[in-house]
Amino acid sequence: MESLQNRFVALAEQLGTRIIGQPKLIKRLLIALLADGHMLVEGAPGLAKTRAIRLLAEYVQGDFHRIQFTPDLLPADLTGTEVYRPQDGSFAFHEGPLFNNLILADEVNRAPAKVQSALLEAMAERQITIGHTTYPMSEPFLVMATQNPIEQEGTYPLPEAQLDRFLLHVTIDYPEVEAERKILQLARAEAQHVSTAETATPAHEISRTELLEARRQVLGLYLAPNLEEYLVQLIMATREPVAYGEDIAGWIQYGASPRATIALDRCARARAWLSGRDYVTPEDIQSLAYDVLRHRILLTYEAQAQGVNCDHLIWELLARVPLP
Repeated sequence: MESLQNRFVALAEQLGTRIIGQPKLIKRLLIALLADGHMLVEGAPGLAKTRAIRLLAEYVQGDFHRIQFTPDLLPADLTGTEVYRPQDGSFAFHEGPLFNNLILADEVNRAPAKVQSALLEAMAERQITIGHTTYPMSEPFLVMATQNPIEQEGTYPLPEAQLDRFLLHVTIDYPEVEAERKILQLARAEAQHVSTAETATPAHEISRTELLEARRQVLGLYLAPNLEEYLVQLIMATREPVAYGEDIAGWIQYGASPRATIALDRCARARAWLSGRDYVTPEDIQSLAYDVLRHRILLTYEAQAQGVNCDHLIWELLARVPLP
């Protein structure tokens, strides 16, 4: 019988035939799914962000809904509302789009603070409160929010508390030349309704029971004590950076929260599991450090004046915190 690990590897491969040129996005989506967290994705328009999470929903037998965030959006547009029934004088709750399994929050930073707060409760507490009643979210529940790196006029920066709720902050770029050719061929085949290996019905569907079992296996992976200490020291370096250089200490205003420690541990385990291993390596931790820490470190004005961004800071930390 095919192992659950191999089924997820096959799933990643089949997704790669339908989402061309974005292997990082596919891998991070599966890591977020296995680690039971949410993703913030930043990239230019047209890079298959919507397509990726919509197709993933097909493979995990989940409901998908895309929400376009706009300045006039209301909290009830996400959560749902109670509707008065004149027949018997009662109120009936009509669920909003958040009551789906996989959510695309498109251009999330275009919505006002009240809407972002409604999304925050659903992400953090896995529940929605309407009046005096609390409604639990269904499992699995994954929010992939997107931000456009261009056209920042009319946007509302996400508060730090909400950013911290995202397991990963992933940046994606344009595909390479060969991938661009394949995208053109795939788009032409789909437009002509030609059934190919890329457009075929999913052959590697994962049931919800299998997903829960996969998450259990991920949490059971072996993490050596010295690697666990290394992981903790990476996070502590963002809070007490003076031990690793005066320059780094001058760049960091606020370090990463304990959520970062938990997120890096779970994501490293998920990456190792997807790689077919039953143990975590230093590479698993280091490769996920950027996506886990990028949105959790607040830089000083001095760092910004020097042109230092979070990715450069994380690179320096990885170079200076000693490996076990």
